[in-house]
Order: sequence, then C-alpha cells, then structure tokens
Amino acid sequence: MEAGIRAVVVLEKLRPEAADLAEMVLLDHVVVHTADIEGPPSLHPDLSDRKGELLVRRRLVERSLDLMRRCHLVDQEITDQGVLYRASDEAAGYIELLETHYSQKLKDCADWIALQVRSVGKHQFKNFVRTQIGDWTEAFSTTSGTSLQG
Repeated sequence: MEAGIRAVVVLEKLRPEAADLAEMVLLDHVVVHTADIEGPPSLHPDLSDRKGELLVRRRLVERSLDLMRRCHLVDQEITDQGVLYRASDEAAGYIELLETHYSQKLKDCADWIALQVRSVGKHQFKNFVRTQIGDWTEAFSTTSGTSLQG
C-alpha cells in the first residue's frame, strides 16, 4: 500500500508524463532517497547498501501499481513503447487527502523530482540518477528485456 501511494503521488506530480515499470522502480527508489541525488532530505533512513533494496523493489512496485490501478488512482496504457502508467483523474483529489507528516514529505520529494524532470527532461534525469547511485539497470529491467537505458 505504501509503495502504491508513493506511485500515485509521483505520477500525479509528473502529470501528464507517463512512466513504464522500469522508470517507476527508479522513481520509487529516488522518491525515498532524494538526498542521494542532491535533493531534499530523504523520506527513508540512509542505508549502507541500496543495491539489495533495488533488487526487491521491482516486484513491489509492480504489485503496488496494480493495486492503485484497481483503486482507480493509476491508469495503465498499452503503447508501442510498452505498458505505461499515469495518474488517473481521481489521483489529485486523493493526494489532497494525504495530510500526515510522512505524506507531506513525500509530496515535497515528488515535487522536487517533477521539477527536475521538467527542467532537464526524463532521459537526462535518469542519466543523472545513474551517475549518482550507479548504473544498476538489471535491477530495473522488465521481463521484456527493456531497461531504463535509452
């Protein structure tokens, strides 16, 4: 549920931008560890080894997106580029209801990510993230063999 809420917040802040599963895995990692890439203070504590976290995150994000889709907060679109996710029309209203300290920090981190993506573009932002956390594209790979590269 927590990962699903993060996905909804990130996608709403990126609206109208869509993201594939690999990008959502990366964005989920980034939104909780923004300080790692010169952003605002991270949502989650600093851990010494993030690679293990990245390797288990893909399945969690995939299931979370499916849950949020069933709750009508995320739309799934099949395109020539693969499966894309975007915030549904109901997402903005849902996000307004999130008022806890954690939720506000989450919104702030997602706002920062959206600002970065809009400033430099999604491709350049992903390249920047890779230079900061390492190029662990195998952790973000989808079953079809595509990855964040490109």
